[in-house]
Amino acid sequence: MGPLVTPDELAERLGAAGPTTLLDVRWSLTGPPGREAYDAGHLPGAVFVDLDTELAGPPGAGGRHPLPDAQRLGATLRAAGVGAGRPVVVYDAVDGSAAARAWWLLRWAGHPEVAVLDGGYAAWVGAGHPVTTEVPAARPGDFEVVPGAMPVLGATEAGALAATGLLLDARAPERYRGEVEPVDPRPGHVPGAVNAPFGAHVTEEGRWRSREELAAHFAGLGVRPGQEVGVYCGSGVTACSVVLALEAAGVREAGAPAALYPGSWSEWSSDPARPAVLGPDPR
Repeated sequence: MGPLVTPDELAERLGAAGPTTLLDVRWSLTGPPGREAYDAGHLPGAVFVDLDTELAGPPGAGGRHPLPDAQRLGATLRAAGVGAGRPVVVYDAVDGSAAARAWWLLRWAGHPEVAVLDGGYAAWVGAGHPVTTEVPAARPGDFEVVPGAMPVLGATEAGALAATGLLLDARAPERYRGEVEPVDPRPGHVPGAVNAPFGAHVTEEGRWRSREELAAHFAGLGVRPGQEVGVYCGSGVTACSVVLALEAAGVREAGAPAALYPGSWSEWSSDPARPAVLGPDPR
């Protein structure tokens, strides 16, 4: 199973293959809570996991969505039915930008087989597959979190990589340029970072672009084979979709993924000593 699975592929897997754990991680920066969407309808057998409280640690000096405590994450995943030998498919509302956070965390925690549903809940419904409001009975899993299987960057490392390698900023162009900043302390971007908006990975319908389209997109951003690449966003959520897109494009293989800066702009901008650049991508 690759990093993405289509609705039809998932339906076939659920109908014919062995057990697959489904996680619903619908989330929005400005709300409403994802639990409300889950209660209104979800994939049969899916368990809701809250991004703000279960897939992130408490906000603070490390940013708005720092990495969760490993033991606490393990308890959350086991309660959701995640098993060491059972594939996991995660989905959000549409474009995979939130589901990618769960995908990345599971990979970071050492799970070997995780995928994001291409097009999310909207694509599943659009393809005519069933939904339900029934909450599945708890079937605890046996997955043990062993953190460190995905590379991470601290603030100092991210700043250095922007100068020596390639640091991608996954936020929308207007936030990258510093024209707007709805939630974080200061506008702007890390000096030397290249804008790689997460929205460029998907079509208007929220389906992921082809391997060839994604490869061409990243080539245009200056990504080169073997190059050291890091990614950040506002708080370490949508940046995970860039890590996934690089793998889906074949630019970075599963064994050598791009590094995530979990604190992202929410951490970087909280320290007045760190520089913030305003304006367009200098390329």
